[in-house]
Amino acid sequence: MSDTRVLPDDARIIIPLRDAVLFPGVLSPVTVRRESSVAAAQEAVKTERPVGFLLQRDPSKDEVGPNDLCWVGTEGPIARYITGQEGAHHLLVQGQSRFRVLEFLTGWPFMVARVAEVEASDTQDSQIEARFLQLKEQATDAITLLPNVPDELIGVVRGIESPGLLADMVTHMIDIKPEQKQDILETFDLPTRLDKSIELLAGRVEVLRLSKEIGDRTRAQFDERQRETVLREQLRQIQKELGEVDDSAVEIARLKDAIEASGMPDEVLSHARKELGRLQRMGETSGESAMLRTYVEWLTELPWKQTLQPPIDLAEARKVLDDDHFGLDKIKRRILEYLAVRKLNPQGRSPILCFAGPPGVGKTSLGQSIARATGRAFQRVALGGVHDEAEIRGHRRTYLGALPGNIIQAMRRAGTNNVVLMLDEIDKLGAGGFHGDPGSALLEVLDPEQNHKFRDNYLGVDFDLSHVMFICTANMLDTIPGPLRDRMEIIQLPGYTEEEKIQIARRYLVARQFEANGLKPEQAELTDAALSSIVADYTREAGVRQLEREVGAVLRHAAMQVAEGKTEHIVIDAADLPDILGAHRFENEVALRTSVPGVATGLAWTPVGGDILFIEASKTPGGGRLILTGQLGDVMKESAQTALTLAKIWSGDALEKTDVHIHVPAGATPKDGPSAGVAMFLALASLLSGRPVRSDVAMTGEVSLRGLVLPIGGLKEKTLAALRAGITTVMIPRRNEKDIDDVPAEARQKLKFLLLDRIEDAIRYAIDGQETPAAATPVAAAPVAQA
Repeated sequence: MSDTRVLPDDARIIIPLRDAVLFPGVLSPVTVRRESSVAAAQEAVKTERPVGFLLQRDPSKDEVGPNDLCWVGTEGPIARYITGQEGAHHLLVQGQSRFRVLEFLTGWPFMVARVAEVEASDTQDSQIEARFLQLKEQATDAITLLPNVPDELIGVVRGIESPGLLADMVTHMIDIKPEQKQDILETFDLPTRLDKSIELLAGRVEVLRLSKEIGDRTRAQFDERQRETVLREQLRQIQKELGEVDDSAVEIARLKDAIEASGMPDEVLSHARKELGRLQRMGETSGESAMLRTYVEWLTELPWKQTLQPPIDLAEARKVLDDDHFGLDKIKRRILEYLAVRKLNPQGRSPILCFAGPPGVGKTSLGQSIARATGRAFQRVALGGVHDEAEIRGHRRTYLGALPGNIIQAMRRAGTNNVVLMLDEIDKLGAGGFHGDPGSALLEVLDPEQNHKFRDNYLGVDFDLSHVMFICTANMLDTIPGPLRDRMEIIQLPGYTEEEKIQIARRYLVARQFEANGLKPEQAELTDAALSSIVADYTREAGVRQLEREVGAVLRHAAMQVAEGKTEHIVIDAADLPDILGAHRFENEVALRTSVPGVATGLAWTPVGGDILFIEASKTPGGGRLILTGQLGDVMKESAQTALTLAKIWSGDALEKTDVHIHVPAGATPKDGPSAGVAMFLALASLLSGRPVRSDVAMTGEVSLRGLVLPIGGLKEKTLAALRAGITTVMIPRRNEKDIDDVPAEARQKLKFLLLDRIEDAIRYAIDGQETPAAATPVAAAPVAQA
């Protein structure tokens, strides 16, 4: 309802505008939503009174007061009122004249203010005329630059005779900020207003001109591409009708689609597009065409996108590892730790694991199990004998027949960058020569800080290897370069005990050989006694590779019996093995070999696992010479000389008229290392004292000239070798006591460990048969033993 009070004649209903300015002489649409503005508009329509429109200083405010508005505005009648949806009311307003607010009145449900009309000046002189003509020319230019503008508008502008009306209309039309338009509205001086309008319009004309030029160029390029596309399609249809399909064009289109869908990084994508453009311009007749096509195909077929990994289930991963491998608790725990960290930090960098151990202990198959447990693809790269750097980094494209290196080839085969990549036999890399050093080329591959930007010589662009889980295998670490070994986490895999071998054979090897030989469980049976005999009497290795061959030989015999129809079910026991595999290949010869003075059993580490050494010593009349045989290395020769010196001190015999001969059997096998020092000394002490070394004792340790027993390495492998040979007691340096925890629990239960501080402890344990500690006595003061 309208208010009963009557507005004064000089009062106007006020409607605030958020971001628009109304000018005199301009018909403009206005949308109102506020309740007070809607009430003001309805009252103005009902009473047919003009409305004053003022610009709101802060457009974000919903409730405004007098201080929130500009006090100069434009008044005019509402020509049309339309009620819209969602509370919006649309007005069509005809601006008539400027006004200045004198004061705001209260008591109405809308804003009301007393105003003073600002008279419009139409006086013209030469200065105003010049500005008027310049503004009209600029307005005409601006209209011609605008898209989709009717030609009649130019005529309307040219027909305007009032300079003030032209300035207001131009200011209303150009795209400038409301504050700039309000400044023009508040400029009452006509020359100044014309100058401001000319300045604003000049800037907009320049922008419109540049925008039109850019649009024209873009449209021309688009039209050219569209024309080329149409012509190519017409040419393709014509060739299709004539049976002359252009295979090269089809191939180019296929490569283009493959590039766009490959997910390459922006830098690689730009490079691939450039190479494809070269290929397209080159033509089929160019000799470089086939090489370039192959290169672009390599780029499109690599897994650039990061593949989402399935959720990590630690319980399922533990089950997979336990199903695939028996024992190896430390390795399984490390893998599960990796998975746990990966689950908590999916963006973390993968570690570089290196499994080091003898052949046949399951290093390669363990990598396959890790892939299964982690839900990743698995790829293997064999590094044995690789001596060319290009096998790792790839050949440059300048060479004929160039290809990427084995790393990139493996990534292509995998089809994903979430892959377990096994670098097998990394310790057997060829030495660097004129082909480069492959070991040095691997430094970038296996460095988590660098491999996110691995650059293959063939690709010539960076490839991200940081999501790859690298696993290396090696038999021995000594041949791996130091910088390369430093980038890897070494995990030692010792050999298996006899009980572990029997379990592995029963769980995995027998079933695998049953399938390989075409046998069913109801057709043949291999008893536990037979398995134990195969392990003890026919194999003596750290791993289980030879064991699987022997099991296969036994089952092939059974398969032949079944195939010939001689039996439907055959049971193979230990007594049957000599007829199938021949006589026992290994026997417990320790007691036999060490039953005489001058023989001691030492322990050695080899790349294929631990082994025992028989150190034999004898003496003959002569001139005090030391004779060494058995293909001993320099370090072992020095240990023999040290042991002889200690033996002379211990016995008190200078041996000036006696030659001492030390022999290590199996002379075809080179032997070296310092850890045979204790065994050599005990062999000499046994020889000089005439008392044999205990047959159930084996020893390892380096000796010094002061009689100290120094620590050694490879304790796990050596103790397992002692267990396989039937040894029950192992003498080790006391400083290796901490390494006993690394020995498998089964071996610790079956072996007795005696700790040595000095060589007197070794004599007391191994020759005198005393296993209780006694006060150490310096070698020089020991009683003289008679040979």
